Amino acid sequence: MANHKSALKRIRQNAKRKALNSYYHKTTRNALRALRGSDDKAEGSSMLPKVESMLDKLAKKNIIHKNKAANLKSSIAKHVASL
Repeated sequence: MANHKSALKRIRQNAKRKALNSYYHKTTRNALRALRGSDDKAEGSSMLPKVESMLDKLAKKNIIHKNKAANLKSSIAKHVASL
């Protein structure tokens, strides 16, 4: 158990950040799944910028690696182009 007030605060902050990060990550994964599951070109084209933005935000906050974000963006762009 923590012995200092600052350590207790750090534990609270880390728990709060972890909850928010996991929420953002899960939301982005669900959006990716929905985009990959779409068969409509218009729907995919409208979803693509939103999902790319979500991935960029995750990479900016170091929730996912920047190269992983780039690879995911590339793969979903290919998917939308092939519709």
